[in-house]
Amino acid sequence: MTPQLIHTALESLTRGFPTIKGVRWFNLAVLTITPAIAIYGLLYVPPRRETIIFAVAYYLFTMLGECHALIPFPEKVPSFADNIFSLSPLRGGLVDAVFFLVPILLAWLGITAGTFQLLVTQSPAVWLDHRKTNFPISVRTGYHRLWSHRSYTASFPLQLFLLLGGTSAVQGSCYWWARAHRSHHRHTDTNLDPYDSNRGILWTHIGWMIFKSDLKAGTADISDLRTNPLIQWQHRYYFHLQPIFGYLIPTIIPGLLWNDWLGGLCFSASLRLTTAHHGTFCINSIAHWLGSAPYDDRLSPRDHLLSAVLTMGEGYHNFHHQFPMDYRNAFLWYQYDPTKWFIALCGKLGLASNLRVFPSNEVHKGALSMQLKRLHKLQGSLEWPDPVDRLPIVTWETFQEESKTRTLILISGFIHDVSNFVDQHPGGPGHLLNNSGKDMTASFFGGIYAHSNAAHNLLSMMRVGILEGGVETIKSSESVPPSQRLYIAQRTQNS
Repeated sequence: MTPQLIHTALESLTRGFPTIKGVRWFNLAVLTITPAIAIYGLLYVPPRRETIIFAVAYYLFTMLGECHALIPFPEKVPSFADNIFSLSPLRGGLVDAVFFLVPILLAWLGITAGTFQLLVTQSPAVWLDHRKTNFPISVRTGYHRLWSHRSYTASFPLQLFLLLGGTSAVQGSCYWWARAHRSHHRHTDTNLDPYDSNRGILWTHIGWMIFKSDLKAGTADISDLRTNPLIQWQHRYYFHLQPIFGYLIPTIIPGLLWNDWLGGLCFSASLRLTTAHHGTFCINSIAHWLGSAPYDDRLSPRDHLLSAVLTMGEGYHNFHHQFPMDYRNAFLWYQYDPTKWFIALCGKLGLASNLRVFPSNEVHKGALSMQLKRLHKLQGSLEWPDPVDRLPIVTWETFQEESKTRTLILISGFIHDVSNFVDQHPGGPGHLLNNSGKDMTASFFGGIYAHSNAAHNLLSMMRVGILEGGVETIKSSESVPPSQRLYIAQRTQNS
C-alpha cells in the first residue's frame, strides 16, 4: 500500500473528526499496552487450560457489570491519601476497602476452586464447548441497564457484584459511565452526543476516547446517581479498585493457584480486557452503522444479529434507543439477548424486581409505523392505473366503433385495450379476439374463469375509458384492483 493510499484512507476515516486539542494519555496507554500484552501472550506464552477457563469465568464477571460505552477517564486522578482519609457515604475509606474487597476476593477464590474442579473432571473438548455456551451469558447488566436506564431494581448483593464486575472492565466508574450514556441517549447524533455517529465509525469506536476536543457532552439528569451511596463509593475509590479488579486479581489467582503468573497477566487480564473493550466499542460504532431500523429511522441506531454477537447481546440498538428503559434489548423471543435472560433469571431468584417493559401495543405501533413507511415508499415506486377521474367517458357507439380496429373489452364498466396482451393471454387469443366490443364482466369473474388477483391488477393497467350509461352490476369490491383495496396515505394532521 502506497503512502498516498494510506493518507487517503486515513483522511476518509477522520473526515468527521472535530479539531483535536490533545491526547488522553491514560486512555491511550490502557488501549495500547493492554492489547500489546495480550498479543505477546498469544504469540509466546503457552496457554494453560486452567488459565483460559478462569479467564472466561472472569470475563463473565466483567461483562455482567459493564455495558456499551467507554466513558473518558478524568483528567485529574484523586490522590490515595484523599481517598483513604476522607469519609465516603458508606463508611470510612479504609473500612470500605476491608468491608467490600475481602468478601469479593474470597468469593472469587471460591469461583476459581469450582473452575478448577471443572478442569479436573472434564475433557478439553467439554471445556471448550463450555466456553462457547457460556460466553453469551456474559453481557452488560449493571452499568447499562441497571444504573444508566433504571430498567429494573437489583438487590444489594447483585448491585455489588455488578458494580465490581463493571470496575474490572476498566472503563471508568459507573457514575462517569452512566452520566455520559444518559447524555448519549438524550442528545443522540448531535454535537452534544459524546460519541456522535455523524463523525464517522473510527471516531465512535475509539477516537472520542483518546483525543481531546472542544466537544462537550450534553446535560442529563443524574440526581439519583449523586445520592446513591454505592455508586459514590465506587466513584471515589475507582482508581484504587480498577487495577485490583482489572489486572491484579486476574493475574494473581492463576499465579497463586497453579503458578501461571504470565498466563494470568496475558490472558485473564489483558486478553479479557481487550476483548471486552472492543466488544463494547462496537455498540457505539457498528450498532450505529450496520443493520435495519425496525422501530424508527430518524436516528442512527440499528438492529443486526452480527452486532448482537460482537457485543454479547446489545446489538438490537434501534429497539433500545426507542425503548431505553425496557430491561430487554431484543423484543422478539428468538433474538439474541443474554442480558434479558440473565435479568429475568435474577428476577426469578429474587435478586431483581420491578423489571420494566414498554407496553407491547406501543412497540408494535412503532414496528407498524416503519413497515408502513417502507411500504409507502415501495407503493410510490410502482406504476398504477390512471385515476378514474382522468379516464374519458366513452359512449357505447364509440366503444363499438373503436373495437373494430383494436381489441377492446368491457369489464366492470371500464373499457380495456388488450391488443398488446392477446398473444400472451394464458387462455389463448381466441377469448379476447372473439369478444372484442363485448361486456365480459361475468366471464372474467367466474363465468368462464375466476381470474386471479394478479390478472385483475394487470387488467387495470389496460384501462382506456369508462362506458357512459348503465353497465352490468357486480359487487362493488370487484371493481377495485386487489392491489389498491389497501392503500397507504400519509396524514399531515390529525383528523
